[in-house]
Amino acid sequence: MAAERERGGAGACSPQSGLPTPGQPLCTRTPSSREGGGTSGRSFRRTPLGPSRKLNASFKSPLKTSLDPELDSAGLQLQVENLRKKCDDLDHQIAELLSEGYTLKELDQHIDQLHEYNDIKDVGQLLLGKLAVIRGVTTRELYSEFGLDLED
Repeated sequence: MAAERERGGAGACSPQSGLPTPGQPLCTRTPSSREGGGTSGRSFRRTPLGPSRKLNASFKSPLKTSLDPELDSAGLQLQVENLRKKCDDLDHQIAELLSEGYTLKELDQHIDQLHEYNDIKDVGQLLLGKLAVIRGVTTRELYSEFGLDLED
């Protein structure tokens, strides 16, 4: 920063063109008091330093689009067919489970028990982590000390 001040101001731009003065790096400038930047003479980055990275390249959407409307409708029809097949498979699986004697009430109970188990396990993990920090050891060492399986 001191070297910039010696060059005649921290990142001062030419008032006529707004371009950097000859000794100034290309991607920093300090707003003048007229601009109300409020950086108190500190410079800030407008573009990355280093080789150009296609700054003027056109925007490319992350969404894939097709210019041919027939391809789009064919693709959508294929997706609809796949979803219908998946729905039919799930209906078949539900029918099998119902024929084996399972009920929706049992499924809800099982899900509630899994949630409770996961909550209890999370508390245990938290306590083991805190104990490991207090003792200055790893949780792996505590698992072996308490006879716990690392895969559980």
